[in-house]
Amino acid sequence: MDWAETIAKTAAHLDAKGVPDAHVVAELLASRLLATGRGFLHSHLSETVSEPRLEAIRRAIRRLVAGEPIQYVLGEWDFRSLKLKCDRRALVPRPETEELVTRALTWLKEARLERPVVVDVGTGTGAIILSIASEYAGDGIFIGTDVSEDALSLAKENAESLSLSGRVKLVAMDGLDEFDEPEMFDMIVSNPPYIESAVCETLDTRVKDWEPRLALDGGADGLDFYRRYLADALNLLKTGGMALFEIGDTQGEAILSLMRDFGFSQAKVEKDFSGKDRYAHAVLG
Repeated sequence: MDWAETIAKTAAHLDAKGVPDAHVVAELLASRLLATGRGFLHSHLSETVSEPRLEAIRRAIRRLVAGEPIQYVLGEWDFRSLKLKCDRRALVPRPETEELVTRALTWLKEARLERPVVVDVGTGTGAIILSIASEYAGDGIFIGTDVSEDALSLAKENAESLSLSGRVKLVAMDGLDEFDEPEMFDMIVSNPPYIESAVCETLDTRVKDWEPRLALDGGADGLDFYRRYLADALNLLKTGGMALFEIGDTQGEAILSLMRDFGFSQAKVEKDFSGKDRYAHAVLG
């Protein structure tokens, strides 16, 4: 078979098995095996597919039909300008989080700090802090923390592959618990676990059965980690420093209330590209 027929048959099989976006997934598999972008697939469509590549596609199909996310099957995923290694050690980086990075970079640029100190809490793959460190034009101190040693090992692999190990410090830590120097951060940014515990059991199996529960479960009301990090920020953020979070789309009013209760000012919730509440930020003092 050539690549055109292989992609078509792969997509038809995946679609019949209920795999979402089957044709896109089939093209992504082909692109990965050909080491080319999807936009360049057209130049390979008439080429014959070798038996080893066909077998690789068969193995990938079995994993996808079993419910494994395409990001884990591919082993890598694009996030902003970075290509990140991606596997079951950490949550799949999502497009909404790319916009969280945009907001972080915009604030840092407007703040005009000489050497900002930024911490990403629950760094996972390292997507947020590695992107900020990669795209921020000036000097800075960039730190990522995670309670999961597995996730942290993945973040370190990504930092090394992207030549950012010297610019980003990655630390095993439960939240911000081990930082004890007052007013050491200009920004605390996080995409914390925010799904209610009971709701975690109802998630799509591609999330519930494959992505780490530790990165999803935000407690009974989904707000546990916001309370923790806002409390920590009272001591660790500099006056005028920014707390910036990704949030669940029904949590906007609750997060605003929490930020105000903790004494933050300029609290605001902003929407993502689909018009849902997704980002919350406030300033200390």
